[in-house]
Amino acid sequence: MFQTDKARVTLADTNSAKPTRRGALRLLTLGFAAATATMISARTARARIFTGFIEGTAVGGYDAVAYHTQGEAVPGDPAITLEHEGATWRFSSEANRAAFAADPDAYAPEYGGHCAWATAQGYLAQGDPEIWRIFDGRLFLNATQGVNRRWLRDVDGFIMQADANWPSLK
Repeated sequence: MFQTDKARVTLADTNSAKPTRRGALRLLTLGFAAATATMISARTARARIFTGFIEGTAVGGYDAVAYHTQGEAVPGDPAITLEHEGATWRFSSEANRAAFAADPDAYAPEYGGHCAWATAQGYLAQGDPEIWRIFDGRLFLNATQGVNRRWLRDVDGFIMQADANWPSLK
């Protein structure tokens, strides 16, 4: 049935057309979330190398060559860098930068520096540059010491799983 009470119609029309403070905040929050997701996905799509969200360097700024040649995690020098696969790589020496430039695949961490165990489980997580192992000449990072202990229980099996999962995750 029709209601002819103009005050009610006007009030209803006014309330539905006027944005509320809560509604505006929701729209702003949704817009911010969408913009952030777009930036993160664009960055991820652009580079398969994990660079973190703040520092923007591969392997957390550590020298990828030093793991292989010195057997330890050595922080890279911000003045000695190289751009490779959309990421900035730091090195502790010019010699290490030259070695990486000559054969990046020999030194770069597997799965773009993401956690090797997580990659084996079918998802991506940040690898910690101080929690690492080299197996068969390949550098693997893991997220935590606990995850690393799990990884060490079946290295070959986890590498097989991660190698199979990586193409669909990157």
